[in-house]
Amino acid sequence: MAEFAAETPGRLGEVRTFRRGYGGDTSNVVVAAARMGARGGYVTRVGDDEFGRAFLALWQAEGIDTRQVIVERGSRTGVYFIARHARGHDFTYYRRDSAASHLSPADLDRAALAAARVLHTSGITQAVSPSARQAAETAMRIVRAAGGAVSYDVNYRPALWPPQTARPAVEAACAQATMVFLSEEDAAALYAGVAPEDAAARLLGLGPQLVVLKRGARGCLILAAAGERHDLPGWPVEAVDTTGAGDAFAGAFVTAWLEGARLDDAGRLANAVGALTATGLGAVESIPRRPQVMAFLREQQARTQHRRE
Repeated sequence: MAEFAAETPGRLGEVRTFRRGYGGDTSNVVVAAARMGARGGYVTRVGDDEFGRAFLALWQAEGIDTRQVIVERGSRTGVYFIARHARGHDFTYYRRDSAASHLSPADLDRAALAAARVLHTSGITQAVSPSARQAAETAMRIVRAAGGAVSYDVNYRPALWPPQTARPAVEAACAQATMVFLSEEDAAALYAGVAPEDAAARLLGLGPQLVVLKRGARGCLILAAAGERHDLPGWPVEAVDTTGAGDAFAGAFVTAWLEGARLDDAGRLANAVGALTATGLGAVESIPRRPQVMAFLREQQARTQHRRE
């Protein structure tokens, strides 16, 4: 979706200026992965409008393969607005019947999916329409059958589907996944009264190799089926807008995992990417590139060493 982020705090109806950017959780993930050095492609539909063309230009500039992006004639690209306030931010979406919601299994290139080392999809993709849900679940099956990995972010949005509908679909996706990303907000909404860590353990029991519990500024908890557990603190930054920070975290984590990094190192890198993304406006513009992340980590390591001395 095209993004309009309020440049000043306040109610959406009172804000005068917005910064136009790019949104969409899976798009954020593939951009973050590309900026970390991974090669990736994207599967979606965009409208044949200015926003759809802008997305194609963004992905191509980032080195993302757009051969599986369908430009839907006569359709439009979704739009959303971000309002900021002291407690965080609010979203207003205009995405019903957008081109992306028309994605279906017929749009999938099975050979391209079978060749992928990892597929990333999310609960939002499942929730935007029945056909998009079928496409996501079909893609997961194709990749797993071909021996690839599946990365799945729960990304539960109550406005899209109620918990009683979402929960079985999410759990079925987790059973297909290699790695699962779950935020504390996801856990609270889907498993009311259950501690987030226990919700993560529940999803781990469904079959993935690992579940990563995203804790925002407090970092992350990684639980692995093999018995590993890593509770990693977040990195201190002055947050401006946390939009897309969790998606950037996932993109960085998947990239590090593909590179063969240890789980704790992947978590530290992902924490840094999520933290840096939160220092600017919008979902994509502030996603850092690899050199910036490594410089940030070296700086944090030097500060930690200095305090110890």
